[in-house]
Amino acid sequence: MQSHRPTAIQPLDITPQPRSSLSTSMNSRGRSSSLLKVEHVGSSTVEDLDQNTYVNNNANWVDAKGAWLIHVVLICVGKIIIDAIPGMEPQVSWTLVNLVYLALSYLMFHWVTGIPFQSDMHGGAYDDLTLWEQIDDGAQYTPAKKWLFSVPCVLFLASTHYTNYNPWLFAVNLCALVFALLPKLPQLHRQRVRFLADDRSGASTPVTLSFPPSGASTPVNGGTPPVIITESHFR
Repeated sequence: MQSHRPTAIQPLDITPQPRSSLSTSMNSRGRSSSLLKVEHVGSSTVEDLDQNTYVNNNANWVDAKGAWLIHVVLICVGKIIIDAIPGMEPQVSWTLVNLVYLALSYLMFHWVTGIPFQSDMHGGAYDDLTLWEQIDDGAQYTPAKKWLFSVPCVLFLASTHYTNYNPWLFAVNLCALVFALLPKLPQLHRQRVRFLADDRSGASTPVTLSFPPSGASTPVNGGTPPVIITESHFR
């Protein structure tokens, strides 16, 4: 009877072959800048709770006694001061009064954000809101906002009349009026128009992806030596 001898098994080298270097970097598109960008300043539940913690005296003064009359007083005082300038003509005087009032009102109600005092009590809930957005807790068509909307219109009509409907002065006063009234519209409530703003929506947008293979890479130099299987392992 012929005996069966085990067949010799050639040594198996399982030494890992060096992997080709893979690039793990991603080709990405840089952040683009927009010429004109409109952002919405949102309101969260936490901000609403912080706003209701204390009374916002920064905005409640518009409903106080004499707050409406002060606009008329300031306009009259400004008219008297400008007329006192030597050589001042009535047409130019009314135009300057209108422009100065619109500029100051825009700066006060639509440019400056936050509250100048006791800001810590509200947890920074008003940091992104203008004074106009803080009035009456952001409600629209309130008596105070109707008054603040009508004063520039009446002043514009008065300046147009006393400038004898000069077309150039009319165009200047009209442009200033539109620029001051646009932020007061409900459609632009908590909207921010930014020019040449960078796109900060998140990380860069990937264009070409290149991922490494799954699993950890096997070390080639150093670490555990490779195992060689021979015939003795089967005896």
